[in-house]
Amino acid sequence: MGWNPDTDALAQILGLLRESQSPDTVVQQSVQQKLEELNKFTDFNKYLIFVLTKLTSEDEPTRSLSGLILKNNVKAHFHQFPPDVAQFIKAECLSAVGDPSPLIRATVGILITTTASKGELSTWPELLPRLCEMLDSADYNVCEGAFGALQKICEDSAEFLEKSPDRPLNTLIPKFLQFFKHTSSKIRSHAIACVNQFIISKTQALMANIDEFLQNLFHLAMDDDPDVRKNVCRALVMLLDAHISSLIPHMHNIIEYMMIRTQDPDENVALEACEFWLSLAEHPICKDALKPHLPKLIPILVRGMKYSEIDIILLKGDVEEDESVPDRSEDIKPRFHKSRHTIRHEPMENGGSGGGGGEEFPDDESDDGLDDDSSLSDWNLRKCSAAALDVLANVFREDMLPVILPILKETLFHQEWEIRESGILALGAIAEGCMNGMTQHLPELIPYLIRCLSDKKALVRSITCWTLSRYCHWAVVLPDHTYLKPLMYELLKCVLDSNKRVQEAACSAFATLEEEACTELVPYLADILKTLVFAFKKYQAKNLLILYDAIGTLADSVGNYLNKEEYIQMLMPPLIEKWNVLKDEDKDLFPLLECLSSVATALQSGFLPYCGPVYQRCVSLVEQTLNQTMAHAQNPGQFEAADKDFMIVSLDLLSGLAEGLNGHVGQLVQQSNIMQLLFQAMQDPMPEVRQSSFALLGDLTKACFHHVAPCISEFMPILGQNLNPELISVCNNATWAIGEISVKLGPDMRVYINLVLNDLIFIINKPNTPKTLLENTAITIGRLGYVCPNDVAPVLQQFIRQWCISLRNIRDNEEKDSAFRGVCNMISVNPGGVVEDFIFFCDAIASWINPKQDLKEMFHKILHCFKEQCEQVDSCERCCQSPGRGY
Repeated sequence: MGWNPDTDALAQILGLLRESQSPDTVVQQSVQQKLEELNKFTDFNKYLIFVLTKLTSEDEPTRSLSGLILKNNVKAHFHQFPPDVAQFIKAECLSAVGDPSPLIRATVGILITTTASKGELSTWPELLPRLCEMLDSADYNVCEGAFGALQKICEDSAEFLEKSPDRPLNTLIPKFLQFFKHTSSKIRSHAIACVNQFIISKTQALMANIDEFLQNLFHLAMDDDPDVRKNVCRALVMLLDAHISSLIPHMHNIIEYMMIRTQDPDENVALEACEFWLSLAEHPICKDALKPHLPKLIPILVRGMKYSEIDIILLKGDVEEDESVPDRSEDIKPRFHKSRHTIRHEPMENGGSGGGGGEEFPDDESDDGLDDDSSLSDWNLRKCSAAALDVLANVFREDMLPVILPILKETLFHQEWEIRESGILALGAIAEGCMNGMTQHLPELIPYLIRCLSDKKALVRSITCWTLSRYCHWAVVLPDHTYLKPLMYELLKCVLDSNKRVQEAACSAFATLEEEACTELVPYLADILKTLVFAFKKYQAKNLLILYDAIGTLADSVGNYLNKEEYIQMLMPPLIEKWNVLKDEDKDLFPLLECLSSVATALQSGFLPYCGPVYQRCVSLVEQTLNQTMAHAQNPGQFEAADKDFMIVSLDLLSGLAEGLNGHVGQLVQQSNIMQLLFQAMQDPMPEVRQSSFALLGDLTKACFHHVAPCISEFMPILGQNLNPELISVCNNATWAIGEISVKLGPDMRVYINLVLNDLIFIINKPNTPKTLLENTAITIGRLGYVCPNDVAPVLQQFIRQWCISLRNIRDNEEKDSAFRGVCNMISVNPGGVVEDFIFFCDAIASWINPKQDLKEMFHKILHCFKEQCEQVDSCERCCQSPGRGY
């Protein structure tokens, strides 16, 4: 006997469903509470499916809402449903797949795939055969509903379908291919979307039908329906990555087709097609395949970079002055802590500046001139076109210039500001790839761009800031600051622009300039600080975050040159004012703490007047986070999980204080419980917490080892357990801290050698170990040998070759010095350990520019001994080879 709802109960549920659509939040909350109470009744979910599938007298939004509430219940509690309820829901779903309403069909499809993704595909054996059977129905609604459900199943349960022993895809994929030529565009679109789910994984059932798939795709290339064209483009992009060999015979025609689609009147189609150029650029065939098409393709990409009329409306492009308009909370992206300080010891290469290149493109986390508004913050055709031009510039380099230069000449000086703006963006996009060829044009282009910083249109000024940041390295390296000085002062004017978008772009560009120029900015520090400090009074909440970054980057770049009373009095009051205003739970603390970490490191003793309250608050934040973490672990129902970013960023600032204040930090450490907190933080399950903890441990070891020494016996086993190269940054900082401790501990390090040495040797010999980790590991092994040569020397042969290779390119510094002394000590103990790799040791010695005199003598002694040994061997061989003598 079938199930029938109780009339009164049904009326009550319908009333709640209607009320839940009220715009009044109080009503919504009340309804939500009542619905949760109804979840206690096992038949409640039967009522929900009944409203969705059977109650055709009810309006569609209410029926659909009933289905979506049921979907959430299925997602949360399906395995607790009584068997009769689960079976009833499954049966009703299948009966309603062909509902006349597209909204109801879509909701049923969502409910089916949610149920299937809860592991029910294996216990719902009739589902796929029934849906497959419905595809052949003469009723369009049934066919479309079945396809909609199958598409969602293919998206959510692709792995199950691929690995199922029943091999359902052997039936499904040929079935889907039959519908590529269906008369309904909706069905055609579903069919392609279903097959597309299995391209990247190279599913065997698809690979067996790849030729038919391609033929059908080509047949649909000029389809009238934009969704079909979009799915065709998506398929070709994925085939490029997963099965390029199948496309190569058709590559010329595919490229021609994708150029047409990149200009499709439907922007979603154009965006999907534009992705093709990004993927193609990653393949070796790109240059040869695309070269004949560049004269057509590059203009298409540049046109795609122009703001549309709708873009300008959404961006409020006609609003020039908005600095006094407060930011909405939704304008400010969620911020995650990204420390610049906790990758400890990054040895500088010989011949390298240590400064980064231009800003990567595009970077949605910072202002790249494109990510201007929430309405345009998603990936769009403008961004994709610019990114495509960027990657192709890296492929073709100077070969692109004959094509792009005439386009730039036309666009950069165009009367229409929208076209001029797109030209400036294009100029920035090619900077990295075409820099060598562009250098000869920069004496003309840089002054032009500097003039554009005064353009009457804010969108032109903002993109110009970004483009100048891409070329600022060229201005920095020229003598006499011919271009650096005007560039810097005009960017500073834009930092104080009356338009918030320009402020953001200028502040971000100035941070890039700071990274490039470093101490070249020292003569202008007073003017720079005056501008950045004044910006505190102008900026709304969002741009304050960028301002903190610019100040922190300045401190990193000029270092101790900032430690002048005049500069300190300008910079510190506004920072401390913000520090005092922000509450402990305010996430705006993150960028301020990051900024203060850089400032403290740069100011060194100049930060002393401010260090007490800052230190105490950081320790308090670490303690609060650890306590909340413990409370949540013991009683998750009562206490929320802690946001550990507060702890991470506080540990990083404490590292900055330890590095900047050096020995002065000892008194603060003595008056706090930081060592006990550090012991807890070093064992936190989150890698980022351990990473920052080990950085702080290393900095405290250098600054005030007498406070660290009593804890070494507890700390060293934890450090040894974290020598895991799979977690690169954690491993790097643990390795660095071990090296710092060994230097301070001296021969007493002997008791801990066995805890760490084997892991360090494994890391240094592991293929594809990142360069910085290799260098740190080599330095730490050298330092262990420096303080305990007799304990490390016996295994010298296991690491000496890779040790020499790892350190041959780093600059002379104290860490390199102690590491080489260690290896020299080990060679003295075990000279046989280096014999087979002696040429590598000689090469590593040659990397020194100016070693200290006693180290130079150590090198000389080892080289002299080996020379004598070689001469003795040579003499012995000559004797052995004389007449009458034999081996």
